Amino acid sequence: MGTLYLVATPIGNLEDISARALRILRESTLIAAEDTRHTEKLLSHYGIHTQTVSYFEHNKLSRLSLILQKLNEGDVALVSDAGTPAINDPGYELVQAALASHFKVIPVPGASAPISALSISGLPTDSFLYLGYLPHKKNERRTKLSEVAAQPYTLIFFESPHRIIESLEDILATLGDRQICVAREMTKMFEEYWRGQTSAALEYFSSQPVRGEFTLIINGNKNEVVTRWDEKELLKAIKQEQKKGKSSKDISAELSLVSGWSKREIYNLITQSP
Repeated sequence: MGTLYLVATPIGNLEDISARALRILRESTLIAAEDTRHTEKLLSHYGIHTQTVSYFEHNKLSRLSLILQKLNEGDVALVSDAGTPAINDPGYELVQAALASHFKVIPVPGASAPISALSISGLPTDSFLYLGYLPHKKNERRTKLSEVAAQPYTLIFFESPHRIIESLEDILATLGDRQICVAREMTKMFEEYWRGQTSAALEYFSSQPVRGEFTLIINGNKNEVVTRWDEKELLKAIKQEQKKGKSSKDISAELSLVSGWSKREIYNLITQSP
């Protein structure tokens, strides 16, 4: 009876793989890969000729029986395109199925984009909340951000180059102008680590072509006690935001983070004001 190994692979630089990972890939009877063409580049670089089969989001359930059958014959290695399998990549269902069939499931640790970015971010690393990719749609993205706005933990998100500007805008509007580390193209030729306030990050990345995959590390909410503004101060802030053309809903969400008033209270104040 074989073992299912979850083998971490490089997130960019091909040297970022362990000797143990290479041995497991070489000795396994099958490698289940998110994209066999992508994985072939790694295997070819290290002279590994193990049979591969695709295992990705749209075939992950139909492949289960084949992989379980192969586990009866010997070890199987699961790899994603980059980093640690099953972390924001296919693998959860396979791990469940293997465990239910009483196969051993063993990790082969290595590269992980969220942990790598967190470690060099300069932000607190003792407690963090990893939430994968932000939603594609603006309203859903802001809702997701609002759900974690009060959390004191360092926040970790992935983002694509196509939505990084919009996401930074929504982070600024929903979480406020927090400290952020933007990690781009980690371990690759054009890797970049930008640290500073969210507003400055938005200005910086808006001023140039945006390329590569992004990992965002955002400081948690450290304002455990927010002094409640008086109504006059709040009304003044509301008028300033209205001049910018913002909706009542957006104004309520943004000011609730800093004013000590709830979103409902602010919204009612806006709609009741002459």
